Amino acid sequence: MPLEGHYQRVNTPLRKLTRRELRVLVIGGLVTLIACLALVFLPSSGGGPIIQDRAGRSCVEVFVAGRVGSEPVVGCGGEAVAICRRASGFDDPRAHTIVDACRAEGIRY
Repeated sequence: MPLEGHYQRVNTPLRKLTRRELRVLVIGGLVTLIACLALVFLPSSGGGPIIQDRAGRSCVEVFVAGRVGSEPVVGCGGEAVAICRRASGFDDPRAHTIVDACRAEGIRY
């Protein structure tokens, strides 16, 4: 059987928050919310799978399936040509992805 006044004594806060403490909590919550929304809605990179380096050479940057997950294949100029030439010698989804990226960039191999 509960004691008389027990509920009120147990559920009464020790002290009330001051206006300053409430203001800090509200501002901190708003800053956290804005930061989370910015991370969700702002794009991390605007580049597509194909880029050009500063010298204007054609570059290929494509992500293919690897052993543990997505694996980047990146090369510019002569290295891009070598990547495309090597991939054209295979017949698997990974090679097809690389060759498609090379064709989209217009790299002759």
